[in-house]
Amino acid sequence: MLEQVVHDTAHDINHIKRVVKNAKQIAVDEQADIWVVTAAAWLHDCVTFPKNHPDNKRASGFAAKAACEFLSSIGFPENKLAGVFHAVEAHSYSANITATSLEAKVVQDADRLDGLGAVGVARCYAVAGKLGSKLYNEHDPFCQARQPDSKTAAVDHFYEKLFKTATTLQTATAKRIAEQRVEFMEDFLTQLRTEIS
Repeated sequence: MLEQVVHDTAHDINHIKRVVKNAKQIAVDEQADIWVVTAAAWLHDCVTFPKNHPDNKRASGFAAKAACEFLSSIGFPENKLAGVFHAVEAHSYSANITATSLEAKVVQDADRLDGLGAVGVARCYAVAGKLGSKLYNEHDPFCQARQPDSKTAAVDHFYEKLFKTATTLQTATAKRIAEQRVEFMEDFLTQLRTEIS
């Protein structure tokens, strides 16, 4: 049996449950293979490393292998394992693997949606706290005259990754969900600007 190792609250069991929920919704709307999508969503983070670990970018490959070994051991249909493997391996933003199947696109979108909206803001600050980053850069909080660096400030992560992530979504369903979540994040930054000005 796989045992999840949690390195931060952004990748705990609640993250998994939210990704599964997103993935099922997208799979139904996009007519993807629900078996492959659901299995891959549940197991997409079965192997993880801390954000600052040298193997972090390789975690999804390790997770894909572990997921398929586990599924095979419990009698999951053999003809669906390759689909699960690809969906798990390709879900990671940092791994930079192109999702070529509809199911992989669904799982990748479902995972990326969890980095957006209110939960995305909460996860961003949870990880920043774990890494010892500031809430924002006091000299240029919104990266107007400098390159964002999420290792030093949480707000920088919005510009370095999160808003870019929203542009990488591949399914119409995920893009529709993301619009509202990105709008919330922009409103959050507007409010933050008001409070720290």
